[in-house]
Amino acid sequence: MNTSTIALPSPSSLWTTARLVGALNVAGSFAALWAFVKVLRVLRLRSKTTQLRGPPRTSFIYGVSRDLDSSHDSGAMFEHWATEYGVVYMIPGVLGQNMLVLCDPKAIAHLYARETWTYMQTPSSLAFMEASLGRGILWSHGEQHRKQRKALAPAFSNGAIRKLTSVFYDSAYKAKGAWDTTIELNKDGNAVIEVQNWMNHISLDTIGIAGFSHDFGSLDGKRASVTEVFDTFGSNLQASALNQAFDLLASAFAIFTKIPTKRMKLFKKVGITMGEISDDLLIRSRQEKDANVAERDEEKSIIGLLFKSESQDTELHMSKEEVVAQMKVLLVAGYEATAIGLTWALIELSQHPDAQTRLREELLAFGADLTYDQLKATLPYLDAVVHEVLRLHPPAPDFIRLAGTDDIIPLSEPVCNASGEMTDSISVAKGTLIMISAVAINRSLAIWGPDAKEFKPERWLAEGGISGKAKEVQGHKHLLTFVDGPRTCLGKDFAITEFKTVLSVLVKNFVFEMRDGPNTWVEVVRGILPRPRVVGEDSTGVPLKVRRYQ
Repeated sequence: MNTSTIALPSPSSLWTTARLVGALNVAGSFAALWAFVKVLRVLRLRSKTTQLRGPPRTSFIYGVSRDLDSSHDSGAMFEHWATEYGVVYMIPGVLGQNMLVLCDPKAIAHLYARETWTYMQTPSSLAFMEASLGRGILWSHGEQHRKQRKALAPAFSNGAIRKLTSVFYDSAYKAKGAWDTTIELNKDGNAVIEVQNWMNHISLDTIGIAGFSHDFGSLDGKRASVTEVFDTFGSNLQASALNQAFDLLASAFAIFTKIPTKRMKLFKKVGITMGEISDDLLIRSRQEKDANVAERDEEKSIIGLLFKSESQDTELHMSKEEVVAQMKVLLVAGYEATAIGLTWALIELSQHPDAQTRLREELLAFGADLTYDQLKATLPYLDAVVHEVLRLHPPAPDFIRLAGTDDIIPLSEPVCNASGEMTDSISVAKGTLIMISAVAINRSLAIWGPDAKEFKPERWLAEGGISGKAKEVQGHKHLLTFVDGPRTCLGKDFAITEFKTVLSVLVKNFVFEMRDGPNTWVEVVRGILPRPRVVGEDSTGVPLKVRRYQ
């Protein structure tokens, strides 16, 4: 007679299984609790936030976020929805989230006036910024933001920028000299120059000298590590579908920023590399402090103010980590945003030769290089060209903020809510996500008129100034390019003065054309900030045909 043996589990394996089941039960309980809290939060948001009409969800997971992310003109999408649903509407976001979109100047002014206190960066934005830039002025909010801004403000005063104008000219003339040499080597008097690369060199060397008393030597052919980091973003534009999915999820939930996607790895690389650069600049600037410079002059420089803020005796004390974070922000803003703006200016002037000729005639009629005060107020067409570029091509196309408290947002015109009733204000619950598209507002047909999409510097020269609904937009020159309120770009005048200085030197001395003709298609590609690229070029290439003027 055969017998079979049944193997019974050992006491240790039973204990292991029991522990596993217990752990799963605990995890399940936490997951259920998390889901319950999320449901309560959603119900609260919906009950206390005015429900508005908006576009339908095109993806169960991503809402319309993937459509916006993949669009070549997200501003046009926002504007189309504003036309269909009103100046304030609601769009479906990632994993069931909804966002209010403000396209109303009065509502936008209300939000910007209360930034850093009532309306703050989202947890995901804070995680991204902390990883790449540290806890500097872009990351901070409330009293900490006010303190950091006050500590840096004197470095961007009219007097401080006036003294830096010569630095802007030095960089512009270095580029001019190099271009002259390149053109001389071509018998036909023309040269194809990749201008975006040169604008990178100009802006990097300028912020290095003006901000930190350090010459990166980029215009002299030296290879700076910061350039390599930014170029990495430019050469890694295409992300896999999986990476794109995680990036979209990370935009809504900070936990996803912990996933090492290609983009997050690059952001962390930026943070590490720029931290090393900032540390090195800080140490070197301390060592090379010029004993002949008066204390009052030193304190007006950016690096001088950072030194001062490190002092334990000052009311506006910043830690070493905060000081390095400010330097990272200044490097990004002074390098990336300025280079992009200058590149767009040369593209627009190449595509609009009449505007280029008119600008050159104004500059040549004036003659000598302009002083800071003349750059600020003497050449109206130069001013018009610069602000038209800033209108059409803001470096940061949109902003997302989180309501820190319940609030009521006023509107300049009533909108129809989801129930079909008209309302002239929007109730916003704490935790509501709110989006503003700067590029949509800057190019809106309803705000700027039927020629809003056109490059038309003449709009800034109209008698009486900008007219119509555009006058209701608060911010510098009725633009959202530098945002508004407590977070208005601190380096605005620095950037505009550099922009005008470089443009004046280049346009006076060279004529620019699109290499492949005036109808060349230029697209926007993803980097740290969106950059232009001629379609068909690798990375962020913008090759222009350049020749000397006479």
